[in-house]
Amino acid sequence: MRPVRWLVAMLDGDTIPLEFDGIWAGNISRGHRILSTDGVTIARAGSAYVDALRAAKVLARGEREQQIRKALDAATRAIPGARWREDKSLLDTVVNLTEFPSVILGGFDQKFLSLPEEVLVTVMRDHQKYFAVEDAGGKLLPHFLAVLNTDGDREGLIRHGNERVLRARFSDARFFWETDQKWSLLDRLELLRHVTFQKDLGSYYEKTKRVQRLCSWLSEIIKQSGMAIRAGVVHKAACMAKADLTTELVKEFTELQGIVGGLYARAQELDSSLPEGTRFAIADAIYDHYKPESTEDDVPRSIEGAVLSVGDKADTIAGMFSLGLVPSGSKDPFALRRQANAIVKVIDKYKLPFRLTDMMRDARAGYQGSEAEKKFVDDAKFGESVGTFFRERLEFYLKDVRGYAYDVVKAVLAADTEDVVDALARAEAVKDVLHMPEFLAIAAACKRMRNILRQAEEKGITPTATFAHLYDSAQEEKNLAAYLEVNGPRIEALRKKKEYGNALMLLSTAREHVDAFFDKVMVMVEDEKVRANRLALLRTLLKEFSTIADFSEIVTEGKT
Repeated sequence: MRPVRWLVAMLDGDTIPLEFDGIWAGNISRGHRILSTDGVTIARAGSAYVDALRAAKVLARGEREQQIRKALDAATRAIPGARWREDKSLLDTVVNLTEFPSVILGGFDQKFLSLPEEVLVTVMRDHQKYFAVEDAGGKLLPHFLAVLNTDGDREGLIRHGNERVLRARFSDARFFWETDQKWSLLDRLELLRHVTFQKDLGSYYEKTKRVQRLCSWLSEIIKQSGMAIRAGVVHKAACMAKADLTTELVKEFTELQGIVGGLYARAQELDSSLPEGTRFAIADAIYDHYKPESTEDDVPRSIEGAVLSVGDKADTIAGMFSLGLVPSGSKDPFALRRQANAIVKVIDKYKLPFRLTDMMRDARAGYQGSEAEKKFVDDAKFGESVGTFFRERLEFYLKDVRGYAYDVVKAVLAADTEDVVDALARAEAVKDVLHMPEFLAIAAACKRMRNILRQAEEKGITPTATFAHLYDSAQEEKNLAAYLEVNGPRIEALRKKKEYGNALMLLSTAREHVDAFFDKVMVMVEDEKVRANRLALLRTLLKEFSTIADFSEIVTEGKT
C-alpha cells in the first residue's frame, strides 16, 4: 500500500470539495517523479487533464498500454524472426507500474536454455517482470524485454544491470535443478511427513494417501460409466503429486509447484519397469493437477490429470468444510471457491460422471480415523454447507461462465444440482425451447399450479394421494389426467435416456390440455373430495413438468 499524497477531483472546470484521509481535493496533480519536477495544474476534467499530464511525462492508462505494446514490438525487431511472448497479466502489471514507459532488450547466456522453459519464463516473468522472447515456432530465445519507467537507457547501464541480476537468478535456478536430481520424486514421499498441509488436517503425506484413495474411487466410477481411463497412471501421479514441495526449486520459486513435479517426473527414471509413455502420462498429470487456477485457465490435458485435479481439490474442500472453515462474504483464505469452480469446469470439460454430494462424502470419508476427525462438524452440517456451496458454484458456472440466462439456471438447478454434466445438458435443452409460446404458457401454468398448491398447504388442505376419476369430474380434468397417463411414462423414458430436447418437445403438447383445464375447471371448490382430487392432479402435473427444470422459475412477463 502506498500513501495518498494528493487528490484531484473536478467536474468540468470546478474543483469538488472532497476530503480523504485529511487530504483535500484540488486541481493540482504531479508529473513523473524523475522526468518532471513541477506541479501540474488541471484546467478542466477530460482531455485537458490527459494533455496536461502527458506534458508532465505521465501517460493515461490506455495510452500507456498502447505505448508499451509499440515499444515491445520495436525492440523485438532487432532480432530477426523473433516476437515477444504475449502475456496479458504481465502487461497489465507493467502498465500499472509505469507512467512514461520505454522498453529495453537484454540477453542472457545461451547455456541457460538447457533449463526447462517453464523455469526460465517464471524467473523472468514473476520475479523480474520481463517479457520472454521467442522465435516464430514459439521456442524460447536467449533474450528478454524489460519495461522501464523512464524515457530510455542511452548508456546501456540499466540493461547491463538487468542482465546481471537475471544471470544470478538463472544460476540459482540451475543449481537448484541439479541439486534436486539427487533425490527422485518417489524418494521424497517420506519427506512430506514433515510438510504441513493445514494445522488441523495433518501433513502432505497424509493428504497424498487420501487423494490416492479418492482418485481410485473416482477412476472406478469413470470405468463403470464406460469411459476409458488409466487408473494406474492416476494412482502413481497422486502418489508423487506433492513431492516437489520438498525440492529446492519449488522452495525458491513457489509458483512452480506441480510444474516442477511434472518436469522431474519426465526427467527422472522413477521406475525402470515403467514404459516411457506411461511415465510421461504420469508426468503430465502431475504437471497439470493444479489446473485450472481460474475460470479462464485451461483444464488438465488428460483425463488422468483431470481426475487428479478434481480429487486433490475435493480433499481440500472436504477437510476445510469439515472443520467449519466455510467461505463467507469476501473472505476465502483457502481459495475454496476457486477450487470448487475448477472442479465444476473440469467435470464439464471431460463430461465426468461424478455427483457432487457423493464425491464430497467420499472425500470426507478419507479423514476417518485421523486426529483431524475429532475436530469435525457433524455429517449433517457438513452435507448442508458443502451442498449449498457447490450449488452456488454451479450456478455461477452456468450463468457467468457458460452464459445461460439466470431464470434458465434457476429452473434447471431447482430440479437437480448434483450432476454438473446433466445440469448443462438440461440448461441447453431448456434454452432451445424457450422461444416457443407453448413453453411460455406452460411456465405461466406452472407458476399458477405452484401458487394454488402453496395456498392449499397454508390452509391445511391436503391433496389425495393419487388422482381418481370421480363421478362429477370435469371432462377437462379427465382429459388432462388421460394425457399424463399416456405421455408421462414416455417423457420419463426420454428423461432417463437424457434425451431432454425430445422430452421437452413431447411435454409441449400438454399446453392444449392445461389451458383447457384452467379455462374450464375451478380447483378450490367447496366439495372437499373434488378439491383434494384436483389438487392431486396439479401436484402430479407439476412434478411431471419439473423433472427436467422447474418451469415456474422461468420469467414470462414481457415475453410473447
